[in-house]
Amino acid sequence: MISLSKLLKQQWYQVIVVVLLLLLLALGAFPGYITGKWQWKQPPPITNLQKLQNIRKVGLSIPGWPTIEQSQQQLGTHKWSWQRIKKQGTSTEAILLLLPQNGPKDQPEVEWTEINNWGRWDIAQDRSGEFTVNITSNEDTNTTFKVTANFFRAVTPQQTFAVLQWYAMPNAGNPSPLNWFFADQVAQWQHRRIYWVAVTILLPIEPLGEVETSWTEVQSLGQIVQQALITEVL
Repeated sequence: MISLSKLLKQQWYQVIVVVLLLLLLALGAFPGYITGKWQWKQPPPITNLQKLQNIRKVGLSIPGWPTIEQSQQQLGTHKWSWQRIKKQGTSTEAILLLLPQNGPKDQPEVEWTEINNWGRWDIAQDRSGEFTVNITSNEDTNTTFKVTANFFRAVTPQQTFAVLQWYAMPNAGNPSPLNWFFADQVAQWQHRRIYWVAVTILLPIEPLGEVETSWTEVQSLGQIVQQALITEVL
């Protein structure tokens, strides 16, 4: 049974989220009310939309992980970039699935559900995984930020995978759509947008193996993918 204190804590968390959401909506609507220009009707444009959409056609160049094959695949209601990559100098392969933002009103919603339905796998040993990413700008200044992702073991009748999933953004990464929503609302006040790409990495492991044994490899690949997205697209 759920304890009373835990139940109250969950309810307070939900109340805080709702209050923050209403506050953001109210603040976002106020400038539109004054000027008569409603941003929710026409949000700021996606300036690099062509680069984002191009991911579906050609995939992403991953340093140290050359692409063996790439194609567009219909997974649920979306077309994803399906990419088989191989770690240079080894026999280690992985599948990289990418779904980029497709327009100014496009927002992350049900991507993980679509992937899970497509894979038809059993999920176990799931936890939150974190890694840091370092980006060097043109001014030779370093920016370090944290990415949080879903990390779990996925088992199908044919294969077992270590899976890493998150929404990649220009200076962050998180598996929850709410994180993107709040960041994008703040950016819209400044007439900017926060671009996003849904990322799923599938690393084959031994049948019914311990997913933790692959964390170092998956974490490293996640860092490279996030860096490549920021450098090439975001």
